[in-house]
Amino acid sequence: MSPAQRIFALLLGTLLLFPGVLNAENSKDFGQYVVHYNALATDMLPPQVARKYDIRRSSNSGMINVTVLKKVLGSPGQPVHAHAEVSAQNLAGQSRDIRLREVREGNAIYYIGVFRVAHEETMKFDLRIRPQGTTEAFTVQFSQDFYTR
Repeated sequence: MSPAQRIFALLLGTLLLFPGVLNAENSKDFGQYVVHYNALATDMLPPQVARKYDIRRSSNSGMINVTVLKKVLGSPGQPVHAHAEVSAQNLAGQSRDIRLREVREGNAIYYIGVFRVAHEETMKFDLRIRPQGTTEAFTVQFSQDFYTR
């Protein structure tokens, strides 16, 4: 298997670990880089996945997952380290502090953060991403509805 095929397999495997991600996964193109992001309730994670990543499964807990890929011709992209920050706010203006931690799995690199959510809460996320070795920072904004019952 070529390095590009291994990276693709790892990324696909990572996406498959998180139920609903293939339908809920989003990305934004920034020239040489693509930022992939998603958010879901942690009770959707299979128990073995939650244990592996030290995530507490709870209906009142959400998780954000961010990956940064550098475009490489003829491949799905090369995962890169990045300085990643996220802030979130619900529709009532209440902020959530979300600390991201880097997870490495083979060649895959992604950032995971966990936060509290309430039933029928909509969270607005602001991501700030700066790939390692660059001075350019990217901003991604998205919303996610959470249903915890």
